[in-house]
Amino acid sequence: MSSIELTDSQRKILNELVNLSREQEGAVKGETIAEAVERNPGTIRNQMQSLKALQLVEGVPGPKGGYKPTATAFEALDLQDLDEPAATPLHHEGEKLENVNVQEINLTSVHHPELCRAEIHLQGSARDFHEGDSVVVGPTPLSKLTIEGTVDGKDETASVLILKIDGMKAPSEEPSH
Repeated sequence: MSSIELTDSQRKILNELVNLSREQEGAVKGETIAEAVERNPGTIRNQMQSLKALQLVEGVPGPKGGYKPTATAFEALDLQDLDEPAATPLHHEGEKLENVNVQEINLTSVHHPELCRAEIHLQGSARDFHEGDSVVVGPTPLSKLTIEGTVDGKDETASVLILKIDGMKAPSEEPSH
């Protein structure tokens, strides 16, 4: 995979877009990004054109429109600010995977524990995962959370696994005597 060379300005804008898009659902307006990086919206529009050409950003038309980072954007940033990407181990069918890193974990439908799903965003390929496979994610670097689940679906283009959560453990849950 060729790494994409970004200017500092592009990296800053892309980083901001990634962060803003995590905080809010949907596309991020150019004005919002402009404010965040203290540039004028015209500059942002020009930069977005070049980021679109690099396929790091998609434009979303319409009143709710704006910009969204593509999966490639995350790779390009490689969240490059991290000297050492915090590794969250991933076990597939009981085997620890060496070449796959967990980038992000999104829990969905937490209000219905019996429907609980987790979206696991991988740095690496989701190709070798199949429905019904058992997966253990974690412990995560900060909260030391471990999620056990069964693959319920996947999006190979975005390297996302959808897990049906079978169990979650946080280290604070020591057995009480």
